[in-house]
Amino acid sequence: MLDATAIDKILSHMTYHSPDLDSLFQALSDPTRRAVLTRLAAGSAPVSELAEPFDMALPSFMGHLKKLEDGGLIETTKAGRIRTCALVPKALDPARTWIDAQREIWEGRLDRLDDYVMKLMKERANGTGPKD
Repeated sequence: MLDATAIDKILSHMTYHSPDLDSLFQALSDPTRRAVLTRLAAGSAPVSELAEPFDMALPSFMGHLKKLEDGGLIETTKAGRIRTCALVPKALDPARTWIDAQREIWEGRLDRLDDYVMKLMKERANGTGPKD
């Protein structure tokens, strides 16, 4: 488990208002975009194939792809008239780092709360703690 100093060090390198992290979470916030990422996890695909399962106009779907690109989650290439999208797996690393840091903070807080509750219970059992 990380101590408070290690957590402060992590958080000092990663602001809460990181534009990169914000655009990454914004890209992940939509179910259509998450479905596209799930599909791209199986391999690259042309836009027409990615758009097929969704009941929306192509310009609307392209807006979703732009959000994914802005979030760094996908890359697109164009060969002739075919635009192909590919997943960028390392793009999730900043989110994973932030989530891991948050988990460490909350686990530490819950551990301290558990220790405090156990201390109170022992004091009550010994008759040395506060009475209700």
